[in-house]
Amino acid sequence: MSSLRLSLPLSVPRISLLQSRRYSSCDFSRFFPSCYPGEKLQRGCRRLQSFLEMEVLLRSLRPRLFFRVIWFLGFILFLQFWIAGSIDKNKALVEHLQQYGKLRSDKVAKIMETIDRALFVKKEYPPYVDSPMPIGYNATISAPHMHALCLELLKDHLQPGMHALDVGSGSGYLTACFALMVGPEGRAVGIEHIPELVAASIENVKRSAAAPLLEKGSLSLHVADGRDGWPEAAPYDAIHVGAAAPEIPKALLDQLKPGGRMVIPVGHYFQDLQVIDKKLDGSITSRNVTGVRYVPLTSRSAQLQNY
Repeated sequence: MSSLRLSLPLSVPRISLLQSRRYSSCDFSRFFPSCYPGEKLQRGCRRLQSFLEMEVLLRSLRPRLFFRVIWFLGFILFLQFWIAGSIDKNKALVEHLQQYGKLRSDKVAKIMETIDRALFVKKEYPPYVDSPMPIGYNATISAPHMHALCLELLKDHLQPGMHALDVGSGSGYLTACFALMVGPEGRAVGIEHIPELVAASIENVKRSAAAPLLEKGSLSLHVADGRDGWPEAAPYDAIHVGAAAPEIPKALLDQLKPGGRMVIPVGHYFQDLQVIDKKLDGSITSRNVTGVRYVPLTSRSAQLQNY
């Protein structure tokens, strides 16, 4: 979108910033630049905010015309957002995350390039938008930048031959990433308490680069209560929890291997993404990484309420 010019018949009874000037048109091209949209979206939002704060517009437009202009600008901004998010290739999404510092290691970038997010997002939603997307049953697939963050935090505990547990595996995306990182000699387990989501995630993985590991059995997805973990493959070098717990479940701490790491959102309405490290002597340390907003780690019936 190189330029957008909208003619606005303005009646200007009083203007303090620009005395005695009338405008028959307003050039919006500087608010919506034509270059790479993913790079310019936030700048466009800031410029739109500045535009709305301009005294000239607020004082000069009749109310009905003003709201029409706001609606029009909102629609254009929506298109800008849609284009910005709909990066048409998975590799471009990874490059976008690298550009903005969300991906720091080549190892994690390679894994996220290999596992195409589009295979794990419903067809009616744009797969490469950096935003969580609904997958049904009051569950979501996390935003790409959150997947990148969790993989970066766990990468040293996802070495070949290690064991990883993905609690609340949902679409199966992160479990598939874990499986590629630990390799055929390792073990990646995903648990989810909605049977339909587990069935769908298995089909997603079958279409992905992790399919051979699913066939071999080093990657598996199960119906289970995430608060209880999956003792059969414990202890785990890495545990990821994709839903917020009011407190860290004891079963997950017990299944974490000495020297291992867990990444889990903790809290109710206000949540923090915490890194839990179990030292070789069994002692536990924790630190907050960032504030987050996840769906709650709860029972199947509570999750499906009002669905």
